Amino acid sequence: MTRRLPALALAALVLGVSPLEARDSLGVFDGWAAFRDASPRRCYAIAKPQNAAAAPDAAASIAIWPDRKVRGAVHIVLSRDVAAGAAVRLRVGARDFALIAKGRNAWGADAQMDASIVAALRSASTMRVTARGPQGAFTDRYALAGAATAIDAASVGCATRAS
Repeated sequence: MTRRLPALALAALVLGVSPLEARDSLGVFDGWAAFRDASPRRCYAIAKPQNAAAAPDAAASIAIWPDRKVRGAVHIVLSRDVAAGAAVRLRVGARDFALIAKGRNAWGADAQMDASIVAALRSASTMRVTARGPQGAFTDRYALAGAATAIDAASVGCATRAS
């Protein structure tokens, strides 16, 4: 029960919902948490950026959608809108990735890039997303402690049907 309460609090902060609406918690691991939704069935690891000024709903997530045969889908809700045509760069440790973005959302270009990003997340300690918005450049920073464990918990959480 003691792990459930912090997970519900993190869910409320990350997802912008009240604790009564929180997802099924799979655990909290340092700055990352894992959750499962029953319908549609999906599991995901998620974290908030470390930026004090980031938007309350800004987050990075790695999702598994078993019924759609999707594993390790990278989705980032940025702290600000991206300017039209602006590049969005993700740096995980020493690796750089060019993301696709629209508004405040950014994704890996394809499943192969998502897999490369997830592999990089497992061995790095920091991640940052840099883009240019209408008011100038910005960077969202993430600590990766707990990311690999949260991703594994999400994978296991969707390996069997939710009860």
